[in-house]
Amino acid sequence: MTNILILRAPGTNCDFETAYAFEQAGGQTQRLHINRVLERPELLRNFQILCFPGGFSFGDDIAAGQILACLLKNRLTDALQEFKDADKLILGIGNGFQTLIKAGLLLGEHPTTLTWNPSGVYDSRWVRLRAEESQCVFLRGVDSLYLPVGHAEGRFVAQTTGRLQAALKYVPEDNPNGSQDDIAGICDATGRVFGLMPHPERYIDPLQHPYWTRIAPKDRPPFGDGFKLFRNAVEYFR
Repeated sequence: MTNILILRAPGTNCDFETAYAFEQAGGQTQRLHINRVLERPELLRNFQILCFPGGFSFGDDIAAGQILACLLKNRLTDALQEFKDADKLILGIGNGFQTLIKAGLLLGEHPTTLTWNPSGVYDSRWVRLRAEESQCVFLRGVDSLYLPVGHAEGRFVAQTTGRLQAALKYVPEDNPNGSQDDIAGICDATGRVFGLMPHPERYIDPLQHPYWTRIAPKDRPPFGDGFKLFRNAVEYFR
């Protein structure tokens, strides 16, 4: 059984949905508050997948994901490096993606950030995405996705994108936040650490599609597009 840790913090609000998605894919999940892991970093050794779910960790004070990222950098650097070196997977969704970037877990010290949408407000909508050629474990066999986004600080900006694995991009006309090069998700060089702004956990069941009533039952897929990412992660360890 693949064991997945869903790491939550004050303000996290997508942990239950994310746990459900992994469980539907055949994994076994545990939701833990960041304080439990700060007290006992060795707990990470019990899991094969570490997920930072969406929400508003620590109320997005200072900046989205910033306080949680500081805790990771200052208190869990060695434990997280051990986790990464053990051929395990790390996933960050929404606020979790922001945390991975700011903690240096995804791109190290590469000058990148996720900043405010040009509108200056929270934006929630469904977008079309395309998977780019990459080593990303989570996107194996995936060509395109239709997923919801919901964020105020989701615009990806990098000093240079030449060395990045932009594993997932918005279809240009669906770019909701002006992200540079339409980037919606990034993976590291190993393909085992992946962060994305869209929320795959919000489209696991076909009835979560915004127009599901217009799709004849015989034409509905068995799962929503987001399910593919969680299935790939769980099956990586089988």
